[in-house]
Amino acid sequence: MPLTTLSSRDFNQDVGRAKRAADSGPVVITDRGKPAYVLMRHAEFQRLTGTRQSIVEMLRMPDGGDIEFDPPKANIKLKIPDLS
Repeated sequence: MPLTTLSSRDFNQDVGRAKRAADSGPVVITDRGKPAYVLMRHAEFQRLTGTRQSIVEMLRMPDGGDIEFDPPKANIKLKIPDLS
């Protein structure tokens, strides 16, 4: 995995270049010659940190598909308490 280093000035002038470089590996962004930030793909960040998806993200349908859902009516009998 290649490591790319960019100065903060180069990063600000060409963010697209930094994003393309992050597709193949981490990009170290320096501030006054010292490493200050790391840019990487979110999937790689999740892999490294062990971040898991939430249940909402796991159940989200990427194509926005519709699912027919017609649950049966509940047959619940409620008894209203006598409060007198």
